[in-house]
Amino acid sequence: MPPSACRKDAVEIWPGSPYPLGATFDGSGTNFALFSEVAERVELCLFDDAGVETRIPVRDVDAFVWHVYLPSVGAGQRYGYRVWGPWAPEQGHRCDPNKLLLDPYAKATTGEISWGQPLFSYSFDDPEKRNQDDSAHDMMLGVVINPYFDWSGESRPRTSYPDTLIYEAHVRGMTMQHPEVPEPLRGSYAGLAHPAIIEHLTLLGVTAIELMPVHQFLNDSVLHEKGLRNYWGYNTISFFAPHSGYAASGDRGQQVQEFKTMVKTLHGAGIEVILDVVYNHTAEGNHLGPTISMKGIDNAAYYRLVDDDPRYYLDYTGTGNSMNMRNPHTLQLIMDSLRYWVTEMHVDGFRFDLAATLAREFYEVDRLSSFFELVQQDPIVSQVKLIAEPWDVGPGGYQVGNFPPLWTEWNGKYRDTVRDFWRGEPATLGEFASRLTGSSDLYEHTGRRPSASINFITAHDGFTLRDLVSFNDKHNEANGEGGADGESHNRSWNCGVEGDTDDPAVLAVRAQQQRNFIATLLLSQGVPMLLHGDELGRTQHGNNNAYNQDSPLTWVDWENADRTLLAFTQQLARLRRTHPTFRRSSFFDGRPITWGEGEPLPDIVWLAPDARPMTEQDWTSGVGQTIGVYLNGQSLRRRDARGRHMNDIDFLIVFNASASPVVVTTPGPEFSQKWTVIVDTDGSSTGKTLLAKESFTVQSHTVTLLAELPEDRPRPSDPAVDEDAIGQAAANATPAHLDAARSPEPASARASTTPASTVSDAPIDPRPEEPTPR
Repeated sequence: MPPSACRKDAVEIWPGSPYPLGATFDGSGTNFALFSEVAERVELCLFDDAGVETRIPVRDVDAFVWHVYLPSVGAGQRYGYRVWGPWAPEQGHRCDPNKLLLDPYAKATTGEISWGQPLFSYSFDDPEKRNQDDSAHDMMLGVVINPYFDWSGESRPRTSYPDTLIYEAHVRGMTMQHPEVPEPLRGSYAGLAHPAIIEHLTLLGVTAIELMPVHQFLNDSVLHEKGLRNYWGYNTISFFAPHSGYAASGDRGQQVQEFKTMVKTLHGAGIEVILDVVYNHTAEGNHLGPTISMKGIDNAAYYRLVDDDPRYYLDYTGTGNSMNMRNPHTLQLIMDSLRYWVTEMHVDGFRFDLAATLAREFYEVDRLSSFFELVQQDPIVSQVKLIAEPWDVGPGGYQVGNFPPLWTEWNGKYRDTVRDFWRGEPATLGEFASRLTGSSDLYEHTGRRPSASINFITAHDGFTLRDLVSFNDKHNEANGEGGADGESHNRSWNCGVEGDTDDPAVLAVRAQQQRNFIATLLLSQGVPMLLHGDELGRTQHGNNNAYNQDSPLTWVDWENADRTLLAFTQQLARLRRTHPTFRRSSFFDGRPITWGEGEPLPDIVWLAPDARPMTEQDWTSGVGQTIGVYLNGQSLRRRDARGRHMNDIDFLIVFNASASPVVVTTPGPEFSQKWTVIVDTDGSSTGKTLLAKESFTVQSHTVTLLAELPEDRPRPSDPAVDEDAIGQAAANATPAHLDAARSPEPASARASTTPASTVSDAPIDPRPEEPTPR
């Protein structure tokens, strides 16, 4: 920086405190604290509105924490650091005082990175040569924030896992094209908290919104050169700061207030906020990456380096670097960040990107790693929702089912199996049954319950639901990588035509397949997760890796939404929320349940199409594509929030993934004398009443859900059954038995229940004429 642009004014300087790390405004002044074990000298750099830099020497050091208190500095002050120390890449040290560095604990940032030579400590012409350009003019800056916020009246939903419905969403993608969100608020935290968005989520029955990365992230230099942007946000540079690009109100601390307001508003609607967090790497890349923050502060402490050549970085993430989970200060950084987002920003949980990397203290994934121990012992972090993406790109990185008891996991095996089943892959019946019932083979051995399985068909990474039934192959040309990026094995089926078509037969199958996936997801044991826009038929036109597409390609198209699919999804979600049979807190074990004078029946029975119990040959033949499952509503072994036993009616689900209709027979009268079809994704059987041992046809590619009509088996714990109301069930009246046989819902479920006037327990028409708005 030219001398004219830098001052060393007389500023009142107090020693300050080594704790807490970061910049902390206390109402009278600001304490600054920065960890560096290798630093020999540190300067705090303050910037005024004209960009003039004032350098403050930081002289006090305790346990490698450099600290200073400035009574004249308040909220809104922009700042960075310069660190003097060893420049010895061959030893893992990269201190460079010519580079202005972002505080790893900055709670807000302002400005954007300007990519160019000044950000890099080596010469582009000769990587072995130092580059001494000053980077201040090209850097984003930290901002001192005002931490005070009025949380009065806020109540955290604290929804139990079995009652949770997660909605994975993108702040910009959800709001950029919504006609009711004012244009200045689109793409922002404020836009996400707009009543139109809240209404859509509540009518859908969402209890938790999982936001794709909102930690401050960078637009990669490679994308910048191509004229593209990092849309997904998996390129974090600050673990404490909300991404300033998502703030409509400003970036001098206003983004923090706006984020908190969003959280408070969502909580007011009974919706939890879960953050997708990227603690496995940062945006500083490898040895050829920029010097922006931790690399210039204490490179060897924060990053995993190659043991016998620490000039280079270990990369388990495919991004150039991996955080050093063996270093206590790195672990402290991550744990401090997690606690901050819970205590100060009031979020309700975290989804950990490439979580297997966080368990690598040495080379292998270790479920007894220090990180897991710290989370287990932390009285704050251990009490929120913890969701792992249980894999990374390193050796042995696929760890589905291997995380500790407090953790839930994105169940990639659920996704793969359900996709395979519905595209007609042979020999999937047994695993499909396991995934449908909570994946006990993956989670029971660690003492976990069905809710350890976060079930999903689609997520941000891959095809949308509509594209899953429209494309066999990826179409990623827009990404600028020659089609080399993205997964090639998508387990998708285009229903006969690749991409867009006006063939009504193909379109009908695609619509039905989308309903099949939605029904399977919402009728499975475990915690369902919907990808934003799937309920509306959102398409990315076959792009299965749209990480750099910040455009209408990825934004939800509200104007052209599939309202029929939306109404179907809303009603299935309400059915799940209404009936605890689909929200069990324990695995099925086959034990008979006795009630009244009836025959004891197991908690679950798998049935062949002719109603006989499935045999070993049925499971292993490799040709079966149709299966029925009886669910005993008296076997829940679950209590509500007031300690009352939760019971339900019985259900029978038939899944037919074959390309032909199948004749199915209902089971004998010991199961139920009568059944009514309340869901049929083909629509031909919806509303039918069937007797025990009666045959009916399940069409190709169809899910059929039948509910018992328990007119002859009232249960001592249940209210009396109204037989007149039962007789009206097939006439599209609200079947009274569905309510009469249901035990009271827990408070968390009642809080988010959609009013009965908008969706009902009546048989669900997969093709309703008029959906619920939005």
